[in-house]
Amino acid sequence: MNIRFFQPADAEELACLFEEMQAYYGVFCPPRQAILSGILNRPPQTEFLVAETDRIIAAAAFAAIYPGPGLQPGFFLKELYVAGSERGRDIGAALMKRLAGLAVERGFGRIDWTAARANERLLKFYDELGGDRKEDRIFYRLEGPKLKALAGLE
Repeated sequence: MNIRFFQPADAEELACLFEEMQAYYGVFCPPRQAILSGILNRPPQTEFLVAETDRIIAAAAFAAIYPGPGLQPGFFLKELYVAGSERGRDIGAALMKRLAGLAVERGFGRIDWTAARANERLLKFYDELGGDRKEDRIFYRLEGPKLKALAGLE
């Protein structure tokens, strides 16, 4: 297995992985062309690490954030997904290890992420990595009509 940064030539394989991810979460999946456009035209400063064998089997999507504790930069991990056929082989842990190394290389002080409270397997995985649960925080999301309303567009 090789862990490396995403390259534009990987877009089609990453799109396939994202389609699987959307099905796994049971959420809407846009058409393939929209996924490809999103991958190739993602916001600046967002990055992907991919894990590959003969194909891309996992990905981590993340971005640099600032400020954090002590006014230090860090990463926000938006998504970590391992193909269903590849789970249980420490691929997610390897991606997290590479992301941690990247944070240290760049002089960043932390990695932040969220996890669904109901996904005990995922919570156990993150606990075993050494992540500290921050129970004093609540995750918010502003989207759809409420986002437009706040922007004054509805």
